[in-house]
Amino acid sequence: MEMSGEQSLAPRPHRPKSDKERKIGHRRVGEGGEITYKKIQTTTIMGSIQLGIQHTVGSLASKPRRDLLMMDFWELETISFPPEGSSMTPAHHYSEFKFKIYAPIAFRYFRDLFGIQPDDFMMSMCSAPLRELSNPGASGSIFYLTDDDEFIIKTVQHKEGEFLQKLLPGYYMNLNQNPRTLLPKFFGLYCYQCNSKNVRLVAMNNLLPSYVKMHLKYDLKGSTYKRKANKAERSKSSPTYKDLDFMEHHPNGLFLEAETYSALIKTIQRDCRVLESFKIMDYSLLVGIHNLDLAVKEKQEAAAKARSEGESDYEDAPEADQYMVQEREEQRTTALNRSR
Repeated sequence: MEMSGEQSLAPRPHRPKSDKERKIGHRRVGEGGEITYKKIQTTTIMGSIQLGIQHTVGSLASKPRRDLLMMDFWELETISFPPEGSSMTPAHHYSEFKFKIYAPIAFRYFRDLFGIQPDDFMMSMCSAPLRELSNPGASGSIFYLTDDDEFIIKTVQHKEGEFLQKLLPGYYMNLNQNPRTLLPKFFGLYCYQCNSKNVRLVAMNNLLPSYVKMHLKYDLKGSTYKRKANKAERSKSSPTYKDLDFMEHHPNGLFLEAETYSALIKTIQRDCRVLESFKIMDYSLLVGIHNLDLAVKEKQEAAAKARSEGESDYEDAPEADQYMVQEREEQRTTALNRSR
């Protein structure tokens, strides 16, 4: 908690509770529903960072690939985007802004390591408008999701961004020693500057894509103190439960094949050792459960409902069942490929 040395002793005016609920951190929701972050329209931030990412990924293509050097982790590039455009940037309808790219060569190396091609990254990030997630984090961060569900862009505080950059050499070492790590995959660290405001953003992988339904989600810390989802969370269509909920739902735990279990535990142990070396102790394991049997049942019920309404292309039940089996195998393959 930071405190200013020039705090006023005058009593603060009382604000209605509804106003407080519409402001979390730097995120505000106006009376008309418009969302701002540091008093900048989030749609403006979204469009501007897409221009910035498009420029940086394109400019990196002209730089030959090479081994990473220690100085690459501290490199910082800044590019100005005037509305009328320049010899390096396109014209746009936003206010003039600057876009900072932290460690561009290092993050290109990380993207290569994760098998992400530059064209694919640019296409995901810039070919269609980003979607802003409606539920902000507890800190009031803004979350943008790419149209293809592959990547998330999240706003971070100055200290968080600074801390991530300091971790990059250790992160690089961990990726090379433990390629099966379950730690977040970071693809870029940026800063959008406009009207003397700084908005720092990190690009990450989207762990739970919407095209694979998660029937249960858990945020596990390995603790039972106040680790139960509250009433508001449980009332959501897709709640994220906590440790006590997990113990209640799965008293015998989750059963995995011996080889999968051993690999998972070993990876978690190695990841925890890395986090400990970074002096990070506030972290959790996100567990998503996709129930294959329940998914097949849901599709069969949807197909039956469509047939009854005369909207189905299924001609008979056996073909529908065969389709469901095929769909189940495709889902299993998708999940396996994503985990790899």
